[in-house]
Amino acid sequence: MTPLDTSRTTPPRPVDMEALFPELVPHRREAVRLHPRAGSPTVEDSSVGGPLLWPQAEPWPYCDQAHPEAGTSLQPSAAQPMVPVLQLYAADLPELASRPPFPDGADVLQVLWCPFAHESDYMPRPQIYWRDRRAVTTVKAAPARPQGADDDYLPAPCVLHPERVVEYPDWDLPDALADALHERFERLEEETGWAYWPHLSIAYGVKMGGYPNWTQEPRWPDCTQCGTRMEHLLTVPSVEFDGASWRTWLPLEDRPASGTVFDLDHEERRKVQSAADLMLGDMGGMYFFVCWSCPDGPFAHRADCS
Repeated sequence: MTPLDTSRTTPPRPVDMEALFPELVPHRREAVRLHPRAGSPTVEDSSVGGPLLWPQAEPWPYCDQAHPEAGTSLQPSAAQPMVPVLQLYAADLPELASRPPFPDGADVLQVLWCPFAHESDYMPRPQIYWRDRRAVTTVKAAPARPQGADDDYLPAPCVLHPERVVEYPDWDLPDALADALHERFERLEEETGWAYWPHLSIAYGVKMGGYPNWTQEPRWPDCTQCGTRMEHLLTVPSVEFDGASWRTWLPLEDRPASGTVFDLDHEERRKVQSAADLMLGDMGGMYFFVCWSCPDGPFAHRADCS
């Protein structure tokens, strides 16, 4: 496994959140921002859009739903191969060692999806897999990407730069607390220019743990087996930052020597803002959830758009 380059540093928040708003302390969560950047990952690397450590003996996952957009040489009902979206090795996430985000016996998380819009939410249809890297001795290559797939759903290969950050809830801030803090949030913004959203609450970009980067009202899933609310596992959004959030969430290493990131030409900015070249529901995202209370770790997902 190639050691990950961890040289991405989110600036410290410009104000002391917990001193100003001690009511937020019980709601703080840790997340790991993954900071995908264009690269050439191998099956032994954590990556976005890279090759997977997939066992030769295990069938590649296909989506058997209808795909009217598929190439003319294919029947709309033909099953289509899912494409690699994310691979994470537990060894690359030491920051989360106190709360392992992997089931017992697993040290690799793999996310794939079908790169066609599906009628349930007009988004890709995802699936996650957990595996033990030591059990994979011979690797199967991924099939060719399906004809007619939406380019917006085909992630470009990226290496990762994991970084632990602290988050406070945005959409998920309890209503009573949001109402109680509203005036103080507004006063802070008037006095300093820093807004709770988008500058001071949740981290932007692809991340493990923390809170989902909802662009619409939260839709947390309940486990279909035990009925409890599932935990946020992973967010895969369209971009690393937007026109407002870059001020606090753009890593120091990606800041231009002069001007702002929005003074760069489009291609230069895209290398940082959307290295994976995804666009989910017009600047929306996909959110993955898991139930750790059930032994087989049931999974669910949600998606939204801006």
